[in-house]
Amino acid sequence: MLWLALFLPRLPLDALPESAQPSVVVAGEGIVAANDAALAAGVTPGLRLASAYARLPGLFVRPRDPAREIAALQRLACWAGAFTSEVSLAPPATVLLEIGASLRLFGGVERLFPQIATEATAQGFAVQAALAPTPLAAEWFARAGEVRPCTDLALLPQRLGALSLAVLLPEQAERLAAFGARTLGDVLRLPRAGLSRRLGLPFAQDLARALGELPDPRARFVFPESFSLRLELPARSDSAPALAFAARRLIGALSGWLAVRAAGVRECVLELCCERGARAAPTVQLALAFAEATRDAQRMARVLDERLARLPLPAAVESMCLRVDAPEAMAGREGQLFSGAAHGVAGNGGGDARVAELIERLQARLGEQRVFRLRAVQDHRPECATHAESPWSETASSRRTVASGPLARTAPSTTMATARPSAPRPLYLLSPPQALPEVGGQPQRGGALHLLTGPERIESGWWDDGEPGATGDVQRDYFIAVSPRDEWLWVFRCVDGWFVHGLFA
Repeated sequence: MLWLALFLPRLPLDALPESAQPSVVVAGEGIVAANDAALAAGVTPGLRLASAYARLPGLFVRPRDPAREIAALQRLACWAGAFTSEVSLAPPATVLLEIGASLRLFGGVERLFPQIATEATAQGFAVQAALAPTPLAAEWFARAGEVRPCTDLALLPQRLGALSLAVLLPEQAERLAAFGARTLGDVLRLPRAGLSRRLGLPFAQDLARALGELPDPRARFVFPESFSLRLELPARSDSAPALAFAARRLIGALSGWLAVRAAGVRECVLELCCERGARAAPTVQLALAFAEATRDAQRMARVLDERLARLPLPAAVESMCLRVDAPEAMAGREGQLFSGAAHGVAGNGGGDARVAELIERLQARLGEQRVFRLRAVQDHRPECATHAESPWSETASSRRTVASGPLARTAPSTTMATARPSAPRPLYLLSPPQALPEVGGQPQRGGALHLLTGPERIESGWWDDGEPGATGDVQRDYFIAVSPRDEWLWVFRCVDGWFVHGLFA
């Protein structure tokens, strides 16, 4: 087994909205966490509040909020689900990940360890990460700021021996310092029986667990059954980039939660809680829709960026909440034999996934009603031979019609066999067909048209003749023609004259 510990030394501060001014978190009269601006002024954890005010009169003081700290740990645990399902909480400020089974998927320790540490920092936490064969040793390394991974159980006594007593509980460190010990190496050289009598059996057992001499089972973090996560902004904002930056933290937690559940989402809702005012709406709901079930955080973030950039806000946003109502089971995808490790790590789904991502971005940028696909139906009239529908509709129950006029009719509930036309068809049809002038019985478009093929008789539509908005019965003779400008046209002749109906590429 291989354990990665994420120790959050400033969790009491990171769990609260960020502040640019010098600020601290207090418990009683003592300071438990300080931001960079306060530290630069000499205000450090452990200092009494009165002394801190003497050094920095303008200090911003906030009380400690244990409930928010637990919520922040749980958010980080959900995010960690993207790397492993074996996640444990070690309160008050540590998250443990067992990553032994994930190494091959993510390219080994050399890639996975810095990736987790970097992305955990991007979640808005000050992080000290460490790696060891036992969970308690990983915790102690993380508290000491020891960033060099230790993957060999035989090297643990030597590596742990270099740590100071500060990684232990304060009362334990004080007792051991009274014995003359300065490092864990000094402690490990003492007789275990004597340590048990002087500091208690639990301490001696902790040493054995850290060294791997005793098992150290950890309770797994129970991922919530439903996902609804709220995040307060450090300051009110109506800037799309700032809102997207904050929302990516929620998306990261959602991606990890979905990975553990082997699920994906076709839609999630981002609720933006605006500043309340006389005319301001309290909440704006932004639905993020995807062409297929996904849990790719980057893919969700790209759609979010497009939607936020075009979202009018009635007021500045104070907080946001990401909610998922209907996750879908998402089976693993087969990769290519020679696709390389990067393919598996990135989670690319091949050409279909790239097309789906393109559709999502086009819908986010242009609007859902402006992006659709055409489905062939059994009708000989060219303008009725296709129906427009949602690009991700696969079954009759999920189809949504998006066009008006004849295209707006619902497609048949079952796929019908459509005969292949006997003559070529143009890619682009004009709606409606454009009338052509006629000189001596010859159609004109910048001059006389040269008819290459035809006629092809198309005659049908009696069943909806007279219906409002329907094409009705048609009787046409189609030709392929070339204009003097070398345009290849699809033209027809009927009782009303000559018309151009389509253009060939």
